[in-house]
Amino acid sequence: MLHSGELHNNPKLYIFLPLYYTLWMDSVLTPTEISEMHKLINKQDWISGTEKEYLLSKLNPAEGPNSKELKSWKKKIKSIDLDRTQSLSQIGESLVKQENPNISIEEKIHIDFQEAEKALGLLSKEAGFTFKSGHQTITTKHRGDQNFATEKMTGILDGEQAKLIKKVKAVISDPSFAYREYDSLLDQREQVLQWCQALADQGFGAWAFPEFAKGKDDMEGYFTIMETLSYHDLSMVIKFGVQFGLWGMSVFFLGSEKHHQKYLKDIGSLKLPGCFAMTETGHGSNVRGLETTATYDHETKTFSIHTPNPDARKEYIGNAALHGQMATVFAKLIIDGEDYGVNAFVVPLRSENGKLVKGVRIEDCGRKMGLNGVDNGVIYFDNVVIPKEDMLDKFAFVNEQGEFESPISSDNRRFFTMLGTLVGGRIGIPRSALAASKTGLTIAIRHAEKRKQFGPEGGEEVPILNYRLHQRRLMPPLATSYALHFALRYLTQRFLDRKEEEAQEIEALAAGLKAYTTWFATATLQECREACGGKGYLSENRIDALKNDTDVYTTFEGDNVVLMQLVAKNRLTEFRQEFGHMNMFTIFNYITAQAKTSIVEKNPITVRNTDSKHLLDFDFHLNAFVYREKAILSSAAQRLKRHIDEGMDSFDATNVAQHHLQNVGQAYIERVILEQFQKIVNETTDEDCKMALTQLCQLYALQTIEKNRGWYLEQGYMEGVKTKAIRKEVNQLCWEVRKNASALINAFDIPESCIAAPIAMKTE
Repeated sequence: MLHSGELHNNPKLYIFLPLYYTLWMDSVLTPTEISEMHKLINKQDWISGTEKEYLLSKLNPAEGPNSKELKSWKKKIKSIDLDRTQSLSQIGESLVKQENPNISIEEKIHIDFQEAEKALGLLSKEAGFTFKSGHQTITTKHRGDQNFATEKMTGILDGEQAKLIKKVKAVISDPSFAYREYDSLLDQREQVLQWCQALADQGFGAWAFPEFAKGKDDMEGYFTIMETLSYHDLSMVIKFGVQFGLWGMSVFFLGSEKHHQKYLKDIGSLKLPGCFAMTETGHGSNVRGLETTATYDHETKTFSIHTPNPDARKEYIGNAALHGQMATVFAKLIIDGEDYGVNAFVVPLRSENGKLVKGVRIEDCGRKMGLNGVDNGVIYFDNVVIPKEDMLDKFAFVNEQGEFESPISSDNRRFFTMLGTLVGGRIGIPRSALAASKTGLTIAIRHAEKRKQFGPEGGEEVPILNYRLHQRRLMPPLATSYALHFALRYLTQRFLDRKEEEAQEIEALAAGLKAYTTWFATATLQECREACGGKGYLSENRIDALKNDTDVYTTFEGDNVVLMQLVAKNRLTEFRQEFGHMNMFTIFNYITAQAKTSIVEKNPITVRNTDSKHLLDFDFHLNAFVYREKAILSSAAQRLKRHIDEGMDSFDATNVAQHHLQNVGQAYIERVILEQFQKIVNETTDEDCKMALTQLCQLYALQTIEKNRGWYLEQGYMEGVKTKAIRKEVNQLCWEVRKNASALINAFDIPESCIAAPIAMKTE
């Protein structure tokens, strides 16, 4: 290879050395590279036949230079002043001059080599970087920054619940809550039970219960506890939620004072572990179709709880397999052969020493995809007799004459009122899912700050968070996590302050945010796993547990697809009622408003506006979200009406339009999320935090518009030039948000003992 003998005889051959080194650097010569080099060599009439033969022989792919030769070539090239050279041909000419200053390089040779570089796809301006060190670029210089005080951002996130959040974090940071490996399924379940008992001892289990039950009558605090615990083991969170949320709250909300006095104190202390037995094998989300029966006996004034067939068994019931002693059982009330619909009953399962009650059969669901610290079971009832007093009777009861009575005359309204009181589960689950997402993002972003890989020629390796595509993976979910935090806080407040006439709207909002947030958690944790590469696959880094444990959240408290249909039906009902009360004047006003929207937002200038100031404007974002929500809702209503007018059954019409209805729910929820995020930004007084939150809000809005760009293009609301500009703006926002990424995840203030991932050890 370019031995010293040939070079000594004709030092001009040094001009080839940078090209040969660059082509052989990856140990592979492609047919195209060989062909282009042949052309270049054969053009040079200053090379003798022997020299040409020699140069061509060194382009044989089977006989490449060894590592020692490559290093000697590089050493030779680095011996010249590389700061004054740019292209490989210039480097080669400098090598020639170094050997013999009297040799001149003709212009034709210079042009031939430059053309060869272009043909080979080599970037001439960057050629010298291969042989230099310390090369800096915009990407390598990009660094994390902190433009706000972390504790102030934490204060904004925690709000009035800050004191309680700190208390919960202090408890779960105690060494007794340290993660550990388990010897068996039983070992894991017992550990989770012990943790729940420790939390009950701190008063967290009874937090929402009345004072006589050792509670604080603080429902908002309960949701805060549930969310904060979700930075720790999620099996513990779900067992906590089953015991104190589902079992305890069902007695609290569906029962009367006698039930409260009888059960709540022991539920809150975990002296009386229990279950929430609603779901049946054959019916899933269809609660009204439940087949378990509660038949009233006039003579003994008792109910007989019975599973009439295998499909009516209560399935996937938390706390049932091992620990549950009682359960709230949902069953059809039967009096004298007449069905009075689904009602709730307190039914014993086990004695205190764990012996099953006569007529109760329980099977262990065994290992699951996740949440294996929760003892899920299948329950069968064989005419289990309970006293009349154990019917939870806030909304319906059997009187002394054995007759059915209810303060709510409508069967439908009574049923939905009863279920509406349990909507709290659809608040607790998304808040838990979001906490898990925040943990995953914390692990992935910290890893991406520390993990260096690749880099420019002649430069150092670069943190992977500096790469645009990696930012694209993690910055939009980070923005969405902040957006959802404030949206869920808004939902919680709406639920706490609810009035009877708002019940259905709040139920729909809870259903939609539960679906949206748990879908987000599933997608985000998968992205975090991939963003951490093989490290994310290791159990020690916790993303596997977060992924597996939250996967079921998409079907907990109702299947997400079904829940989004519920949201859509609520929006359609609101839409129909709005128009049902309209007279000609208000209809005219509605049409006029729609026309004004088209004039203002769909004019030729606006649909093509790519000005950055416009694209980042909050009003533009919200108007785009509102337009989409209204347009999809209106078109869905028209579509259903058209099908029904053409003679289609309303059930079939809804089925045909289900995909459309899904979009109705999605658009509504996204508008609510953005609206609440913008509200928080506008209310924030600390200017540094406000700036950081503004960028996150802009990123959430624009990446959502980008996701739905096909729809906006179809509607003529934007043109291609604008959606392209939005994509560019999203990229730039990811670049800007990346600077604050570490500070933004640190503002979550997740206890280090809860993160517990070696790749995410906090560095100051």
